[in-house]
Amino acid sequence: MFGTMIGPTGQMKGYLRPETAQGIFINFRRLLDFNNGKMPFASAQIGLGFRNEIAPRQGLLRVREFTMAEIEHFCDPKDKSHPKFKGLADTVLPLLSAKSQEEGNMTPAQITIGEAVSAGLVNNETLGYFLARSFMFLTSCGIKETAIRFRQHRSTEMAHYSSDCWDAEVETSYGWIEIAGHADRSAFDLTRH
Repeated sequence: MFGTMIGPTGQMKGYLRPETAQGIFINFRRLLDFNNGKMPFASAQIGLGFRNEIAPRQGLLRVREFTMAEIEHFCDPKDKSHPKFKGLADTVLPLLSAKSQEEGNMTPAQITIGEAVSAGLVNNETLGYFLARSFMFLTSCGIKETAIRFRQHRSTEMAHYSSDCWDAEVETSYGWIEIAGHADRSAFDLTRH
């Protein structure tokens, strides 16, 4: 739980859960046992999360309380290869790198995920695999490919626990809206619990 100031005056201190993932990390040992001590494996959880970022200009997209789903995929932090990556390596994704953003270029590059991982643009195969799978899921839901991009976090917005992070964003009447985050958290959380 993180402290935040709440209420109309911002004078009251409150403690809200910013994400659902910590419950997964706390139960890691049990989840690993359920998987017969083998990695990789994944765990998903749905629950309430809270933010102190109400922004009426974005309609109901930014509210204090919302339901979120989180999936944590655990693999060996020393070997982040993925056994199914080669099957998706030729998937072309719209990737907006941190470097492009810092140069003022907001046009995503169309690049295969295999090339992006080989060039070091995307940190590793496991992260690349899930970026490609997310793109396939979003298009299967009917979202136009031209309305999807993966935006890499710049160094000024990268969470302290991430070594690489990409947001799946969809273009709406409100502009580009983050609908999913893909972070390589490595073993940060597990070393803290």
